Amino acid sequence: MNTLLIVIAVVVVLGVVVVALYNQLVRRRIEVDNAWSQIDVQLKRRLDLIPNLVETVKGYANHERVALEAVISARSASLAAGATPHEQAAADNALSGALRQLFALSEAYPDLKANASFVSLQEELSNTESRIAYARQFYGDSVASYNTAIQKFPNVIVARMFGFASREFFEAEPAAAAAPSVNFGS
Repeated sequence: MNTLLIVIAVVVVLGVVVVALYNQLVRRRIEVDNAWSQIDVQLKRRLDLIPNLVETVKGYANHERVALEAVISARSASLAAGATPHEQAAADNALSGALRQLFALSEAYPDLKANASFVSLQEELSNTESRIAYARQFYGDSVASYNTAIQKFPNVIVARMFGFASREFFEAEPAAAAAPSVNFGS
């Protein structure tokens, strides 16, 4: 009888441990999904601002078709990008590059730089870029925490039993992450 009680107690304790580990992994997985949705929200916010920006720039720099078409094309590619972090990151990097070209183009048009709509849109996009950067960081931290949790012992046993798979990071393009060089005369 004593042995039976010990076996039952061990089984109950193991059951409680498995349930606790499972719940912890579910919580971390949901945190990753939430972090990803925050990136998605900010990327969509940026995509919604772009048509107004393009229309504003068209009025001043209509003959700069290449830059405008690059932004429009990159926006379309972003809208059509797949749902994985890798696909979204590739589309995001292309769009960021096209926007950088468009803002560089604005330097050649003083009237455009002084336009209230352009300045407002540029500020909104800048704020959105900051939000995207924060959302990426939160997502990266969440993915790192989740991936670590599913690889630690004894979590790895529960993770494999219930099919918890590692998540991929949202990788920014190395050139986009590089700091600009500054030259004070030569």
